[in-house]
Amino acid sequence: MDTLTLPQAAELLKIHPVTLLNKANAGEVPGAKIGKCWVFIEIDLLEYIRSQYRLRALQGEHERNITCHSSNARTRQIGGSKSRPAVDRLYSEALGLPTG
Repeated sequence: MDTLTLPQAAELLKIHPVTLLNKANAGEVPGAKIGKCWVFIEIDLLEYIRSQYRLRALQGEHERNITCHSSNARTRQIGGSKSRPAVDRLYSEALGLPTG
């Protein structure tokens, strides 16, 4: 089992050491403070990276998002006719359109 120091773990995760320190203090990244130094287990960090893949897939990035981009309000689908068939027939007759 390989252990890593803070700078080594930050290099593995491709993040700044201060960012890693903040994430470790918050409990977001697995690690332990032994005395004055942080210690990270390499396999735990690799599992942490893999766990981030699943989170993005579960967020549904490919779902259709119907939101108004100028606000957070959801928009309604519009289009199509909501009139009744009898009314449609009357309009068609008034316009001289063929009815069937």
